[in-house]
Amino acid sequence: MAARSLATRQPNERLASLIQEAGCSNAGLARRVNMCGTEQGMDLRYDKTSVARWLRGQQPRGSVPNLIAEALGRKLGRPVTVDEAGMADGRSLATNVGLQFAATPTATVEIVTELWRSDVNKRDFLLNSSVAVAALVAPSRDWLITRPDAAVARIGGPKVGASDVEAVLCTTEMLSVLDHRFGAGHIRPVVVHYLGSVVSGLLNGTYSDETGRALFAAVARLTELAGYMAVDTGQPGLAQRYYIQALRLAQAADDRPYGGYVLAAGMSHLAGSLGNPREITQLARAAQEGSRSAATGEGATATTMAMFHAAEARGHAQLGDVRACESALGRAETAMEQSRPGADPAWIAHFDRAYLADEFAHCYRDLGLPRQAEEAARAALAGHAETRVRRRAVDTLLLATAQLQQNRLDEACAVATDALGLVSRLHSARGQEYLRDFRRRLAAFDGEPIAREFLDAARSAGEEDIPA
Repeated sequence: MAARSLATRQPNERLASLIQEAGCSNAGLARRVNMCGTEQGMDLRYDKTSVARWLRGQQPRGSVPNLIAEALGRKLGRPVTVDEAGMADGRSLATNVGLQFAATPTATVEIVTELWRSDVNKRDFLLNSSVAVAALVAPSRDWLITRPDAAVARIGGPKVGASDVEAVLCTTEMLSVLDHRFGAGHIRPVVVHYLGSVVSGLLNGTYSDETGRALFAAVARLTELAGYMAVDTGQPGLAQRYYIQALRLAQAADDRPYGGYVLAAGMSHLAGSLGNPREITQLARAAQEGSRSAATGEGATATTMAMFHAAEARGHAQLGDVRACESALGRAETAMEQSRPGADPAWIAHFDRAYLADEFAHCYRDLGLPRQAEEAARAALAGHAETRVRRRAVDTLLLATAQLQQNRLDEACAVATDALGLVSRLHSARGQEYLRDFRRRLAAFDGEPIAREFLDAARSAGEEDIPA
């Protein structure tokens, strides 16, 4: 088979990493590719020299890249994509940017910086991308079974030090506060440009193993925040890519609890918003299991485990499984009682009693237990600071929904009217989503004057301004 000649060939590090992971020689891979070809009626005669050319950046024509991915996948015992093997053409590779759980830290840096660059440039394939649920669950499996990266040190650009890592952490904290207060629509462009300029430069710099792991941990946090902001601007397909990369960055940082947080707080909630409750529980359980097996022996804190159990409960609630939901909520409550905030990492500090009550309110709403949902929503609102504008808007609408479920129409519309004022202060698709949900439920009362009055007020407030 002739191969495509590349004007400027780059070594195929992705393929090299997979060959190393598979424990396969060049000759062994060539033999496996030939066998896969035979199964499809192709007479292939690749040898170790052919594989050496692929590793130097040469790519075979036709369907051979698919055969290479198939051969590696069989040896590894898991699916391998053409993109993961570095054998896709430029267009295909770009379209799938960010969906790979890379084999090495070097490949991770390459993928995540390309994702940021594409996002900054508003590439069409990102703006219009949809979520593939399988692509959410598969990285959790990779995260569970992948061994910690042996080393992440790098020699390249300017030297990166502890102060650079601290700057990323402080910037993340500041942007998170602004996001809670104003919604992601106002803040996300700033985050993406910061990632694509300053942070990409740091990842491609020179750093020791210790500094590198701290840097990967800091960048994982900001990448996860960018993913949530994509959700809050109505871009779930883009959020999926950011969450996958945040998970891989956490792996490079050797921070198993934070990897679990990405699965439970990010990916599982994304699966839930798309109507995939079984995937919610799968991802939350992966977070619980993976965080317990931290190589360092330092598993997730009690507060973090409370959040993981609450995320699992959400899935059971959407499935209508009362017993399993109550069990998971019970474990979350028990873990929260054991919480010691002083021992918690900064990234879980926001998850307090108010946030746990918010999780209870969601579960009881979905289970059709409005009295309990109302009690939990009130507890959440009592605990949220005034600066948590988006969360207060969400829980106010949860309270109104619980009242509506109890046929207390006047109270529900009055509370929902208060929520309109909060949502109007935000540029948030999440806030709009909860308003739409309340409006749908209110349709059963459309003959009542107070219901029509609220619907008119919602339309006047621009409830449809942000896409779902």
